[in-house]
Amino acid sequence: MPLTTHPNPDLSVGADRHPRWNSAPHRRDGFHNLHRIARYSQTFRSGRVLDLRLSADLSIPAREDVRRLTALPWFSAMAVIEGNRLLYEAYAPDFGPDQPHSIMSISKMAAHLILGRVWEDGRIDMSETLGAVLPWIGPGYHGATVQDVANMNVLNAYDEDYSNPETTAFLHEMAMGMRLPEGPEPANRDFLAGIGLAPGARDTANPTGACLYKSANTDVLMLAAEARGGRPLRLWLADLADGAGFEGVLHMGTDRAGDPIFSGGICLTARDLCRYGALFARKGQGVDGRPFGSAAFLEATLAGGVPMPAPRAHLRYSNQTNTDGTWIGHGGYGGQYMVANPQTGRVACFLSVLQNDAGYDPAYYPPIIEMLAAICAG
Repeated sequence: MPLTTHPNPDLSVGADRHPRWNSAPHRRDGFHNLHRIARYSQTFRSGRVLDLRLSADLSIPAREDVRRLTALPWFSAMAVIEGNRLLYEAYAPDFGPDQPHSIMSISKMAAHLILGRVWEDGRIDMSETLGAVLPWIGPGYHGATVQDVANMNVLNAYDEDYSNPETTAFLHEMAMGMRLPEGPEPANRDFLAGIGLAPGARDTANPTGACLYKSANTDVLMLAAEARGGRPLRLWLADLADGAGFEGVLHMGTDRAGDPIFSGGICLTARDLCRYGALFARKGQGVDGRPFGSAAFLEATLAGGVPMPAPRAHLRYSNQTNTDGTWIGHGGYGGQYMVANPQTGRVACFLSVLQNDAGYDPAYYPPIIEMLAAICAG
């Protein structure tokens, strides 16, 4: 007698064209548990843990914006650290300090660290084309330079319009183990290789004057870093864990072949997200004093980049980060943001889960960014 089965309900696409974990009624639970929901993942533990001792800065909870934003129904967690000091933390009733949370595109900042190390070691030139590094890559990236891909300054057929449930970025989830495929399951590198030129375009030049945000850029960059760096990406992730000194587990989603999803696959606790950010506050120096990223690459990142579109036009997208020239950070789909300030050594993160249909609202982020940047200024 044949066995009966049914599609995995968390990963099945519903009438709203989202997998259940990312549908509005289930998204909060999905973001709080994506480390268990994603089909494939790798985990990493740090050899030594960065100590965080409570040393409360009472000016932080006294801020009006902190009181207002942490009272929102979307709020999950907020934390602020400086060196070994835990200056502030707060949690929603259904969340806590030991609970991992999807950080979505804040994962991209790991690409900055790895690319910076490969660059400083002289293994990659930011002016060379992706086609020279990855001969198999398709026309959507073949002629683009490493620098333009790192700065989200590439025009191609990959679309990331969260208001459209059929956007390429959501369909990309089939290659990430984050939704069930409709047909054969693609490997992530095969999906990336299939990205073509934008309709009507003759090359990948960006004519807009502002960055064109495409999560695929990050995964392409990491395959280039793996090719030129001469070591598997999972070893870089092990080094990342040791450099950050995580207390909990670094969860990284992968595709079926085991390729890490640097575009948005990391889940961390709020405290460990700050430990991750502290690598940038320390200019790439690990907790053991050894470099993981590159201080020179970070300085170039703070000075460079491409303007971001409104409502973040005061920021630049530079080497897989957001920056205003003083701090460095990134946001995540669904409601996350993290800021690290190398001048003060402070790091602050805000985790939340928007539950509108799209899971995104561009107007939601600027007050959070302003708050975190002001707190990190000291």
